[in-house]
Amino acid sequence: MTRSALANWLERPLVRNVIIGVILFNAVILGLETSTQAMAAAGPLILALDSACLAIFVVEIGLKLVAYGRRFFRSGWNLFDISIVALALVPGAQTFTVLRALRILRVLRVISATPRLRRVVEGLITALPGMGSVFVLMAIIFYIGAVMATKLFSSSFPEWFGTLGDSAYSLFQIMTLESWSMGIVRPVMEIYPYAWAFFVPFIMITTFAVVNLLVGLIVNSMQDAHGVEEGERTDAYRDEVLKRLSEIEKKLDLRLDS
Repeated sequence: MTRSALANWLERPLVRNVIIGVILFNAVILGLETSTQAMAAAGPLILALDSACLAIFVVEIGLKLVAYGRRFFRSGWNLFDISIVALALVPGAQTFTVLRALRILRVLRVISATPRLRRVVEGLITALPGMGSVFVLMAIIFYIGAVMATKLFSSSFPEWFGTLGDSAYSLFQIMTLESWSMGIVRPVMEIYPYAWAFFVPFIMITTFAVVNLLVGLIVNSMQDAHGVEEGERTDAYRDEVLKRLSEIEKKLDLRLDS
């Protein structure tokens, strides 16, 4: 089998779906390894199945190296895959708890094996530069809010606003809307009736404005990534059609000449 034929075989939907199935099956196996009862009942079988899944991943990476050659290392997703598989092969991975825990990262390979998930991650990565500016804006708002909250409420509520760090954490909880009303704001308003004038604008700015701005950046980047992918597919289809038309023209010319 030639390299191109092997590459085409690896890109077939059936092969890709089998790899995705092995990844998901391996995720279940790694979950069973955390169960004392499951390991006591079928520990050797679970470990053997885990090793079999790892062997399939190694074979897949090996076949891709053969099929793509140096082109294999030009893809960030291929580098991601080989890093995840190599991590499981590090000596001592079965001994050290941290390395054993990191084996669950193999589940992330389902991202690289699924085009739609890849598109989501690529959109997220593309949005990072814009998100950085939003995070800076968020940090400024949080710093201003934490200083104000510490100055205003620390004397009566030191557990929430006693220090700058405590205030920042409490404001983060308020931003996530986790027990913000009954848990923090209403008790504060019992002593400071006009505290709503601080908390309501803070929630409006952070939760409904800045967070939605982050979501908008990510969605826009995902749409751009989808547009680029569709453009590449269109170009590839056009090139294939032109190639076939050129071959047909050559055959017609040969018949006319003969």
